[in-house]
Amino acid sequence: MTWSRSALPSSLIFLAVLNAGGTSASELKPHTVKAFQHYEEVTEARIRSELSTPGQFLAIDSLPESQREEWISRLKNGQVYIQTLSTKENDRKIEIPDGLVHHWLAIGFIPKARLQQVIDVVQDYPHQAEIFKPDVQRAELLSRDGEHFHVYFRFYRHAIVTAVYNTQFDIDFTQTGATQEYSFGRAVRIAEVRNPGEKDERELPVGKDRGFLWRLDLYTRYLETNEGVYVQIEFLGLSRGVPAVFAWMVNPYIKSVPREYLTNYVGKLRTASSGAVVETAEPKQ
Repeated sequence: MTWSRSALPSSLIFLAVLNAGGTSASELKPHTVKAFQHYEEVTEARIRSELSTPGQFLAIDSLPESQREEWISRLKNGQVYIQTLSTKENDRKIEIPDGLVHHWLAIGFIPKARLQQVIDVVQDYPHQAEIFKPDVQRAELLSRDGEHFHVYFRFYRHAIVTAVYNTQFDIDFTQTGATQEYSFGRAVRIAEVRNPGEKDERELPVGKDRGFLWRLDLYTRYLETNEGVYVQIEFLGLSRGVPAVFAWMVNPYIKSVPREYLTNYVGKLRTASSGAVVETAEPKQ
């Protein structure tokens, strides 16, 4: 079951659990970091295996032929393929003590676009705030070395409570052929901003904030075809855990935030690259 915002029993409970009046801080623990790093390693090993396997570049490539053709048609009609993921090791869940993993994947299609055209938009970091607002409030290319980029983003998200983050990412692009490219983007610094835009604006200590976003990785693939470019983005984030007594209510809501972010990102990238409009849909489970 997926809760809508109106279906939550009480936003006051949500605020009490996660925001504690806007003053309660949560600390990122070393054992949480270690467990998430292991989750990252296993996830990236799977991604690299897919990238090196012919015919497995996009997630829909592994679907049965009839479902794959159906989704290709739906993507070309402007829908976004989106689903939750869960990395396992030896068929067992990787536990993240005192943390909650957010792992999503989205695929969109940009008609009539060429690969370099889309990459140019993606790498136009000084204009990211214009392209991807309101999720991105500010962006700055801090440095570039070949296809390695060090980028600053100020992220904004409002979901009952408002959270603003100053972040820095290391992003590496790799082109594997004339029609394929992928990037690994890893946040190397995430600091929640208190009182953003006010005179007393300040950063909270890294890892000692409200715990809505402690880690974030973005793995993106680009595939050019005769009709346009497919874009697949995998979102892997870490937030504070939720007390078990509230988890049934709060976790579905928290996990909906990456879904909204990915849907908006794919739609705005498509618009920036071609001026088209995007609809959204989810695959059948």
